[in-house]
Amino acid sequence: MAELRDYLAAERTFLAWIRTGLALMGFGFVVARFGIFLQEIRSYPNPPVHLSTHSPSVWFGTALIAVGVLVDLISSWRHVEMVRHLNQGAPVPSRPSLQGVFIAIFLALVGIGMAIYLLSVSR
Repeated sequence: MAELRDYLAAERTFLAWIRTGLALMGFGFVVARFGIFLQEIRSYPNPPVHLSTHSPSVWFGTALIAVGVLVDLISSWRHVEMVRHLNQGAPVPSRPSLQGVFIAIFLALVGIGMAIYLLSVSR
């Protein structure tokens, strides 16, 4: 039978995922708005760097926001499933968090893409 500490641990994990989703959405917003900053630099008579007319920061930011929303939705679903397992007294499946692995890989790819973009802008 599940104890109170099991429910509290599940809730702490759920809240940590919610914070992660909110952080991704906030960071995505900042990245998307970075494109506006670049447009302002471009409007100067002699901009310090050559900038393209289309900024991928909007795409990177939007992708981060979408992943943040997805993280919150998946974590909500997983939390409900976890509490249902605890209420039924069923063993909780012990497996690696695929959600965490996918988020880490996605963020690594976005980070690499942003680094490449920033290096191409600074030339």
